[in-house]
Amino acid sequence: MYQAKPALGSTVRDGTTGALGRVMGHEGPYVQLRPLAGGREWDADPARVELVDATELLSARVAVANEYSRKAMKG
Repeated sequence: MYQAKPALGSTVRDGTTGALGRVMGHEGPYVQLRPLAGGREWDADPARVELVDATELLSARVAVANEYSRKAMKG
């Protein structure tokens, strides 16, 4: 797990939920994360987040792009 506060804009995995999120801020004892596809932020325990490596980040971004593409094709 990540010991220091992750930098704003970095992508991390929330060890509690398994979800990936972009670091939007630090408020009190929490790290605010937003889903890669956008949406509502959630608070995560900084002791339970871990940085995502480049391969996993690329895979997640492709999944988001594919989701957008499927939604666009449905109209």
